[in-house]
Amino acid sequence: MSSTAARGAAAVLGAAVLWGTVGPAQVLAASNAGPLALGAARLVVGGVVLLGLVIARGRGDLGRWRALGHGPTLGWLLLAAASTAAYQAAFLSSVARTGAALSTVVALGVAPPAVGVLARVAGGERLTRPWLFGTVAAVAGTALLLLPGATVHIDATGVLLGIAGGICYGIYTVAAKRLMDSAAPILVAVSATLISGGAMILPFTGDLSRLTEPNTLALIGWLAVPATAFGYLLFVSGLRHVTAATAGTLSLAEPLVAAVLGLAFLGEHLPWPAGAGAGLLLAGLAVATVPAPRRSSTAPSEIAGDTISVSGAGTHR
Repeated sequence: MSSTAARGAAAVLGAAVLWGTVGPAQVLAASNAGPLALGAARLVVGGVVLLGLVIARGRGDLGRWRALGHGPTLGWLLLAAASTAAYQAAFLSSVARTGAALSTVVALGVAPPAVGVLARVAGGERLTRPWLFGTVAAVAGTALLLLPGATVHIDATGVLLGIAGGICYGIYTVAAKRLMDSAAPILVAVSATLISGGAMILPFTGDLSRLTEPNTLALIGWLAVPATAFGYLLFVSGLRHVTAATAGTLSLAEPLVAAVLGLAFLGEHLPWPAGAGAGLLLAGLAVATVPAPRRSSTAPSEIAGDTISVSGAGTHR
């Protein structure tokens, strides 16, 4: 791995570590605010803070900002905003029902396979045999998590919300990668997706008065500044130097951090079948990071050698 790619990977890992604190912080704060209200506040405040950082760093070229409203860039921007809003709603609702450890393992366990498939379809990224084998193991691990005997005391709706959140995470990652190919300033674009995503949630939040409670304000402060503004700043910086599929796999640091914090400080407990499923899921996704050997031949149209082509996938970058 080159030094540039290593720095990119480190930045994505840093973002994942910050994001891994979201679920445990939500549980620890014991806020009376609903998950939708928290998600909206996190996105809007975090987006405004990130935009302020961009302007403070002297990246206020309005000519480039106008590119956000033109052509395919606007479409990717709206898709990123919608997936961000849906992720917040699904994930924070999952945490409220299921707990920080399991909900984060499920959501971010589903995310890397989702990123890989979407990156292939939308961006023509090549998928390797290790990625395929790792994905099969990850799906098996998720199925084990969902066994009635393993999750009898866990809200099934919360688990399904976690899965939905993982898919939305995958959509966002691919959309953000495509935004980088446009003429728009990426950090401004990310700020716009956060603020727009929060605005999309607001009509469904109901009573917002509980957001002013002291423990909720402290929670929003953590979620919005370190876990959102700085987290997304690191993520998009790293995404410049790694593929979307690799970024999805590196996001596994997030469920690991959340699981460790949940088990160590929040008294959460996973039954052994659920723990085994989580281990299989994470092991499978670790296998998916194994690079395939380079070949001089052109890309195949079906499974052959070490690469996989998805029928009908686009090839543009």
